[in-house]
Amino acid sequence: MTVKQTQWTLSGFGDEISPDPLIQVAVLQALGANHIEVRSAWGTNIVELSEEDLTRLDQILREQGMGVSAIASPIGKVDVTIPVTVELDRLRKAIHAAKVLGTRYIRIFSFYRAEGTGPEEVRDAVMDRMRALAAEAQAHDVVLLHENEKDIYGDTPERVLDIITTVHSPALRVAWDAANFVQVGVKPFSEAYDMLRPYLEYLQVKDARADDRLVMPAGEGDGELRETIKALKEDGFEGFASLEPHLANAHHLGGFSGPTAFGVAGRAFNRLLEEAGVGTK
Repeated sequence: MTVKQTQWTLSGFGDEISPDPLIQVAVLQALGANHIEVRSAWGTNIVELSEEDLTRLDQILREQGMGVSAIASPIGKVDVTIPVTVELDRLRKAIHAAKVLGTRYIRIFSFYRAEGTGPEEVRDAVMDRMRALAAEAQAHDVVLLHENEKDIYGDTPERVLDIITTVHSPALRVAWDAANFVQVGVKPFSEAYDMLRPYLEYLQVKDARADDRLVMPAGEGDGELRETIKALKEDGFEGFASLEPHLANAHHLGGFSGPTAFGVAGRAFNRLLEEAGVGTK
């Protein structure tokens, strides 16, 4: 009897490669990816793209046979004192982009706080905003993926769990970022996996060293990616794994790698998958 191989869908942040979507697609496809996570195109964030450029991007991706795994929005990556209406307006733009580009997933964050302010002081404001965002997403049949970015409310596994269980919405799930956990002093698999696995729906692939917080290719840091991949395979995970290497200096739209470093990161992750017996599609 033939045993079916576990397969994950490989994707990646296109704008970590180049501002040009055609170059983004070429590098991703060379790594075996047939999906892309869209954060920006032609140097413009996805929630600020004109309707003309959004249509042009959709046409390019369709012509190249490229699906979209998620909209990597900046929503929630602002101070928690910003009125929720501002983020709801941006979410509606992200939802529109998701509909045009054919994905149900939108990456979001859970708000910064002022220096010297403890997370418990902003918890209620965070939850109010996350509930509003989740309600808007649910009304439009999309799913928000909360990324555990450092310095936001949901930067530790305990606070990610707090958000997910308090909001308690099918439209809010977890995007797992091992490197970001390492950068806040968390051992991702040892200290977070069991806690968050019931809500984990999407992987963002990067690694980091614990001693200096430096981002590394997958498997070369302390993000416990081998253990995580093995456990996800055993748990039956078959979702998206999106490369977000951050191997060069950050730019105004987020992390950047360039084509060469992105390729290094992609091949490193593919080696880990091969070791674990996980295929990609």
